[in-house]
Amino acid sequence: MSECFEDNAQVIQRRWPSLYARLKTEDRLAVEVDLIEGRDSTLCVGGIQLTSRHGRLREARLQAASLPLDKPQLHVYGTGFGDLPAVLLERAGLEKLYVHILNGALFLLVLELIDQRQWLGDPRVQLLYAGDLSDIFTPFFALPAEMLLADDHSAKIRDRLVSEVHLSFNNRDFDPQSPVILQRLQDTLGLLLADDDVARLFGTCPGREVYVIATGPSLEGNFERLAAVRNQSPRPLFICVDTAYKPLREHGIKPDLVVSIDQRISVLHLPGDASEDIALVYLPLSDPQMLNAWKGKRYGGYSASPIYATLREQHPRAQLNVGGSVIHPAVDLAVKMGAQRITLFGADFAFPMNRTHTGWNDGDLGPPVSQARYWVHDGHGQKVKTQLNFRGYLCELERYIARHPQVLFLNSSRAGAMIAGTQFNQDFVR
Repeated sequence: MSECFEDNAQVIQRRWPSLYARLKTEDRLAVEVDLIEGRDSTLCVGGIQLTSRHGRLREARLQAASLPLDKPQLHVYGTGFGDLPAVLLERAGLEKLYVHILNGALFLLVLELIDQRQWLGDPRVQLLYAGDLSDIFTPFFALPAEMLLADDHSAKIRDRLVSEVHLSFNNRDFDPQSPVILQRLQDTLGLLLADDDVARLFGTCPGREVYVIATGPSLEGNFERLAAVRNQSPRPLFICVDTAYKPLREHGIKPDLVVSIDQRISVLHLPGDASEDIALVYLPLSDPQMLNAWKGKRYGGYSASPIYATLREQHPRAQLNVGGSVIHPAVDLAVKMGAQRITLFGADFAFPMNRTHTGWNDGDLGPPVSQARYWVHDGHGQKVKTQLNFRGYLCELERYIARHPQVLFLNSSRAGAMIAGTQFNQDFVR
């Protein structure tokens, strides 16, 4: 180890002895590094430039400017060269600065190369491993390079940071003043007023087990077992998402309720054939042609989205939790109906077996597998391909599960993403 490391290590060992012991076990050689020269110098780590090579301090001040001045506590994800923590500590009103390590091996390397004692020794600083915590904290700044370089231990936190950073971009299609959205809400208003409030379903199945069925590839392996359970008495309540309806019916499985929220779901995805005694729960952005074709009872509700603000005030209805995917309101409906035990099917948030969905061709419901550039850990602890938005949906479901400790959440497969807060249903997982 270098003399620079020894100086840095003395501070860390004194302030965070357990973290220091862990840091010493990191494999610095796992980090491939090149020196990049400019007006300043920086490192290129695995092909990713860690900081600016021309103005590191200016870059850090620009990053710091994105954080509010009046907050006594701030969070920085990633350590970089320590430039951002040093700049933030110039704020007299800052009481606590939490610096979250996203890549332990990279931080160890930096400690060998650069004197970090200025910010490490500040009593306002708390240093910790990001992956040791279950969620992120705000307000924060996440160093862009280190979100790409996050190690496996920090993968869950990395995913939540990315989801939070992309939130405003993801919501761009849901402008409350969009003419397309306003027209769709007008087109469905008559149906909404004629249909029952989804609140009528709340509390109707106290203590009943519920199966929430999505369309991930792992659903394919459970059709036979689901069909057998469906014919039992008593049996769990079957709630499916809209795109799971067709493949379920094709395998002789009739759900009790279907949930649909996406304005792009049409009768091609959710046909009304043989739906006479199946309830449909929907939000007002749904396709009115699809709603009119449904023969069973319909229940309308809202989410907390601003696009429903006027409708919520003028025509009150109950709300369902929405986190980007139809799986969220389906799960929330099950909880609000009174479920104490929920098993998830096809909730993969990934592309196991190199497939996107069950019952649909590759690319029918979104980008094909060939465009997958990201990964999550599956139930075996292995990396499985996914999309960026799927990781965001997973984060929101995990947060929902954490908020409902009174409900037992089970997963029917290890093939898809590992869902924090769930156990495996041994009746389905072999």
